[in-house]
Amino acid sequence: MPLDVPTRDFAAVAATVAPEANRLIAQYPQGQARSALLPILHAFQDVEGWVSPEALAQCAAWIDVPLSVVESTASFYTLFHRKPVGRYMLQPCRNLSCAINGAGPVMKRFREKLGIGHLQTTEDGMFSYEEAECLAACDRAPCMQVNLEFVYDLTVEKVDALVDAMRAGTFDIAPLPQTTAPGHDWHVSQEASKKSPGAQGVSNPNNTGGFGDATGTRMIERLARDPYPVDVRPTSERLVGEGKTRLSAPPSTSEH
Repeated sequence: MPLDVPTRDFAAVAATVAPEANRLIAQYPQGQARSALLPILHAFQDVEGWVSPEALAQCAAWIDVPLSVVESTASFYTLFHRKPVGRYMLQPCRNLSCAINGAGPVMKRFREKLGIGHLQTTEDGMFSYEEAECLAACDRAPCMQVNLEFVYDLTVEKVDALVDAMRAGTFDIAPLPQTTAPGHDWHVSQEASKKSPGAQGVSNPNNTGGFGDATGTRMIERLARDPYPVDVRPTSERLVGEGKTRLSAPPSTSEH
């Protein structure tokens, strides 16, 4: 059953964020208010739990830049949620050190316990789940972040304990605010009409190569079939165009 979410009032949200936004903008010289863009977006997310279209527009107005500038910045950083998410954002690491130390069974247990998969939110709006790339805590692998706070030395047994504590309200990391009920899929697609050559003909070009992904292997196979990207190519630049000839020629015996 979905959690109770209060009726959203963006005017009240903006009024709450405005003092912090003014303080941030005042830190920079006149004409450089755009330097406060990132912390203002974080301030909105701290109040609403996500960065809404209204928040992007308000930020653009406060720092006097086109909305496209704010939108492109927010879309670049993965720490900004551009759709409503659960009260607990669970991000177990799936990269090499964690995978070697048992991240696979841990992530499997998360999916079983929550009943959702990667980039999804539980029906009740409590949990959003993302299998993240390296979190830079390899000495405590497997690790994860919960609402961007680190949790270390994960085990399958710890998965059940921490999820149960969150549901009971006894977990020591505070839940995110939630002013809008999240949907099942909180991911905002970054699809473009044309992929770069390296992302064509592979099974999942948007997967950056974490646990269980075969894209890296398929890229090697592609290079074996088509070595063009790594060959010296015809060019007007002498160093590149004549590089192979120069490297294979015998040493000159002439004296200078």
